[in-house]
Amino acid sequence: MAEKLELDLSLVLPEIPDERDACVERLTKLLQAEGLEKVHLVREDGGARLCLHYDPRQFSVSRVRELAQAAGAKIGSRYRHESLRIDGMDCPICATVIEHALTRMDGVLEASVSYAAERLRLEYDGEKIARPTIVRRIQALGYAVLEEGREAGWFAEHRELILSGVAGLLLLAGWLAGLAGAPHALSLGLLLGAYAAGGFYTLRDAWQSVKSRSFDIDTLMIVAAAGAAALGAWEEGALLLFLFSLGHALEHMAMDRARKAIEALAELAPRTAIVQRDGAEIEVRVEALQRGDRVVVKPGQRIPADGQVASGNSAVDQAPITGESMPVDKQPGDKVFAGTVNGEGVLTIEVTKLAQESTLARMVTMVAEAQTQKSPTQRFTDRFERIFVPVVLVGAVLLIVLPPLFGFPFAESFYRAMAVLVAASPCALAIATPSAVLSGIARAARGGVLIKGGAHLENLGVLTAIAFDKTGTLTIGKPEVTDVVAVSGDETRLLTVAAAVESRSGHPLAQAVVTEAKRRGLTWSEAGEVEAVTGKGVRAEFDGKKIAIGNGKLFEGETIPDAVQQQAARLQAEGKTLMLIRMDGQFLGMVALADTPREDVKQVLERLHQTGIRKTIMLTGDNERVGRAIADAVGLDEVKAGLLPEDKVKAMEELAQRYGQVAMVGDGVNDAPAMARATVGIAMGGAGTDVALETADVALMGDDLSRLPFAVALSRASKRIIRQNLWVSLGVVALLVPATLFGWAGIGLAVLIHEGSTVVVVINALRLLAYEDQPSAL
Repeated sequence: MAEKLELDLSLVLPEIPDERDACVERLTKLLQAEGLEKVHLVREDGGARLCLHYDPRQFSVSRVRELAQAAGAKIGSRYRHESLRIDGMDCPICATVIEHALTRMDGVLEASVSYAAERLRLEYDGEKIARPTIVRRIQALGYAVLEEGREAGWFAEHRELILSGVAGLLLLAGWLAGLAGAPHALSLGLLLGAYAAGGFYTLRDAWQSVKSRSFDIDTLMIVAAAGAAALGAWEEGALLLFLFSLGHALEHMAMDRARKAIEALAELAPRTAIVQRDGAEIEVRVEALQRGDRVVVKPGQRIPADGQVASGNSAVDQAPITGESMPVDKQPGDKVFAGTVNGEGVLTIEVTKLAQESTLARMVTMVAEAQTQKSPTQRFTDRFERIFVPVVLVGAVLLIVLPPLFGFPFAESFYRAMAVLVAASPCALAIATPSAVLSGIARAARGGVLIKGGAHLENLGVLTAIAFDKTGTLTIGKPEVTDVVAVSGDETRLLTVAAAVESRSGHPLAQAVVTEAKRRGLTWSEAGEVEAVTGKGVRAEFDGKKIAIGNGKLFEGETIPDAVQQQAARLQAEGKTLMLIRMDGQFLGMVALADTPREDVKQVLERLHQTGIRKTIMLTGDNERVGRAIADAVGLDEVKAGLLPEDKVKAMEELAQRYGQVAMVGDGVNDAPAMARATVGIAMGGAGTDVALETADVALMGDDLSRLPFAVALSRASKRIIRQNLWVSLGVVALLVPATLFGWAGIGLAVLIHEGSTVVVVINALRLLAYEDQPSAL
């Protein structure tokens, strides 16, 4: 019979972005080729794990482990993952040019470029191609690869605006020279200079597109400018290239604002830390910190690394990571995160994660990666452009050729064709979605919500129902005393007796009773002769009297007074767990406990309904009575109880059939299969658990459900802005094409409106950076 061995995936393949990466499939095939019976991925015990089935007669446990680690090392050294910062892209088509060029290189397995984020997500086979070769190919296209943390220089950052300004000045000078009657050669020379300055980057991008056998917006502009020159309309051609380059420069500057909102995340962590070593305090770079180091954080300073408080008490502002509006009190043993701000006390923190492993570092990486994942709308507009641009070129050719056959003047026909090329260029359409996605994800990250891509941002906005795990998501995840009911004597005496006996037990229910007694300021002497009765309760002696505390099973065969039975029936109907308490044969009363709802869950659900969520559903492994009690208390619409993890997956499938787009909110561990089946998987507490960060499509960084309505509302706002941008971009094309076709608008007016619409679309998208957590914010 085969045996099984489970290994953490992160140990076998430490560098893969997530468990959906193609390297996981490569690993399973390689291990099965080694003779293992079956290799597959499971989620349990806090993360993704590799499950290996093997014949113990052929392999020992240590040999299986060696095979897995050797295979992982082999794949990790061969298949490389990179996230590169690209400089020099001045339009969305640049991203397509780079993608096309790289994907045709032998050994490049994936190349996805985000113009909005200036990022390239790359996977390549290290045995077939080296990183420097890929970088040289990018540089040959006219772009640069920036090392992380290094910014382009001032000129490099503003070069397009500078050249555009030069083009504008030369155009003005050429036009004035013509008006003043200067020699034609001087006027023409100035206009040629305007052509060169305004068309420099446009010509470069158009040439790269043609070389990659694709036609884009830059191609249309160059053809139109060349056509204007052929007609002798040098001023209009120069104006076209000037306005086109100016529009792109302004668009680029606006997009930089959104990019900097994301890059600002990386600046939250301090560069250095004060470390206690060999009895002294020394300052070291954060990258040099090791696990176990103790760092001193003074009032007002940012915490340099993830860790736990070793000594000191202070309130810490965690808003940069979790989005929490109020500082959180920290004491020894509590977790803290890099980038958060210490309050008025001095904290000594024991480092638990290296700089590159911190929650903040992983947030920055994931947000950067998220920009390279195209949303459904962006994929649609990309497909539309690939068809639309060649159609426009063919239409322009027909417009040049056909009218003269029917006696229409060739020069007029040619001019109109060039004007149509300008009018039909879908610049605004190309940037409409990426700009909104970039701004939306940046705003979400600033609000403590990590959204892992444009698809998830859009999908959040179309949800009709949300399913919640109960324990730890809707509830606080541990029992609390809800009722102390005395039928003989008073509550104080009842709770004192219960706490005296239960203080001798480590059971969660017992600890909850002790916590409640301490909260009320009660004190007690120690109980003796404590005897635990498994599954029933406990017996002990207290103040010389026999005490019995437990559930109904502890008192089977005994007479329980009607008053006690009536109170017990009432509390059990509310889904609560009971402890009956008897002293020397007389029932004193009972203590009721329950896993209580989070404080603000009811308000969260109300806000979700206000944002357009029609149904909220609980999925729980608890019984129907317990689940229904919580659901009624917080205002949930439905309860599905008694579910095993596999049952939750089936429940999600059934909910998807009924409601369409359904999200699943859980802790990212036991709920991972159901979250994977959902339209959007949303994990709680991304700042506290690595698993939540890895498994979910969306992570609420604080263990705080109040961020969920914000995320849904922000997504709906993003959808509205994307829709507005599409209407503007397509509307301008729809109006300008007939206007230029029938001669109502020339090249100059067409390019002015065209570039104006592009800038309007970007500015509209940037409104998301200022989005406030209110239904009427946009």
